[in-house]
Amino acid sequence: MTTSKRSVEDAPLNAFHRKLTVYSAGGPFLDGYVLSIIGVAMLQITNALQLSAFWEGLIAASALIGVFLGGFIGGWFTDKYGRKVLYLVDLIAIVGFSVAQFWVESAWALFAWRLLIGVAVGADYPIATSLLAEFLPRKQRGPLLAAMVLMWFAGAAVAYVVGELLLRVGGDDGWRWVLASALVPGALFLIARSGTPESPRWLLSKGRKAEADAVIKKVYGPDYSIADLPEQSSGKPVSLWSLFHSGYGKRMAFVTLFWTCAIVPLFAIYAFAPKVLQALKLTGDWAAYGSIAITFLFTLGCLLATLLINRLGRRKMLIHSFLWSGLSLVLLGVFPDASPTTVLILFGAYAVLIGGAQVLEYVYPNELFPTEIRASAVGLATSLSRIGAAVGTYLVPISLASYGVANTMFAAALISLFGALISWWLAPETSKLDLQQAAALGGQAATTSPTYKSVARKA
Repeated sequence: MTTSKRSVEDAPLNAFHRKLTVYSAGGPFLDGYVLSIIGVAMLQITNALQLSAFWEGLIAASALIGVFLGGFIGGWFTDKYGRKVLYLVDLIAIVGFSVAQFWVESAWALFAWRLLIGVAVGADYPIATSLLAEFLPRKQRGPLLAAMVLMWFAGAAVAYVVGELLLRVGGDDGWRWVLASALVPGALFLIARSGTPESPRWLLSKGRKAEADAVIKKVYGPDYSIADLPEQSSGKPVSLWSLFHSGYGKRMAFVTLFWTCAIVPLFAIYAFAPKVLQALKLTGDWAAYGSIAITFLFTLGCLLATLLINRLGRRKMLIHSFLWSGLSLVLLGVFPDASPTTVLILFGAYAVLIGGAQVLEYVYPNELFPTEIRASAVGLATSLSRIGAAVGTYLVPISLASYGVANTMFAAALISLFGALISWWLAPETSKLDLQQAAALGGQAATTSPTYKSVARKA
């Protein structure tokens, strides 16, 4: 452990941090874009490719299945070979696979390309967020990591706007242009990411002290060195197996469960927003513009949560976000025949209130695990959470057809309320800790913030 009293985590936010935040946001933006764009095009795709309900659900869930594979593989690769290697490669893959969708002629082909898109998207979760977390000052770490999720919703919002425009001008093949449109933002972010340095924390964890020192001086100035980096460079290594046992196993369970509960209702609603709104008797322009309005409200909710994350704290924000958003879904189930205005208000309330849980999906996983396994933890949590998201997305059209919109909303509400229970039981508070303290299982982390046992009964 360094004996320096100065820390790079207390350094002021500089131009490099701002640029890295924008460049890293490219992954979440494209993630939201490519995963949401399918919902805009699904009605036209169903007619063009003569999709059954089975293929509708499978194609909508295919990217999530890919994220399951890509998250774990990308996390392991990133921890083993470095953050910057895949920082460019995964964007190249997202762009290439998105363009390839333009020429599909069968349900199988579309499923395959969207599966590969999901793999590339899943890989970006541990790459971009780990790299960003390892550079940011502690005061800005929470808000700027939270802003990554905000960019997911921004990408989704842009997807709905661009998708609706392309469908209107593209004719019968409009859906092809919609799916391939990720080329433009992908290429822009790819160019911007070129030249990004490796994480000094990762370099130090591999014993590459001279390279780590050079990066620190480049980013923070010549007066800084690895002595100012609050990171252990020696001692017993932390293995990947640590994710499944001891204190890290419990943290892994918490992160996976809360992340799953946050995204299952959201992804299911996103993939079939037009169909859900139609089932709630919103048709025509009400359904089209309703989807766009709800998406922008999701973005607003994440923006508010990003601004409040340091003031409210991680734990309190997570619990209340799940609780009140779940109650909004309960009301949608109780009043499925309400007026279009009431339906949009309740959907909008869910969209704004779930923002607290959404922004913490990138914050908690990056704070609760050490450098050696940080990307693997983020990747594994991404992968495991997507199992539930994929199943939920696949079941939405079946549930709407077989059980009705009211029971579908009740099921989504139950998942959100379960997330509140898990958060009340397991969520720690890490707001005021540096990255190493937050990741530690004992010592300063245990005395500076509540442990899992001490927070279990205190909201």
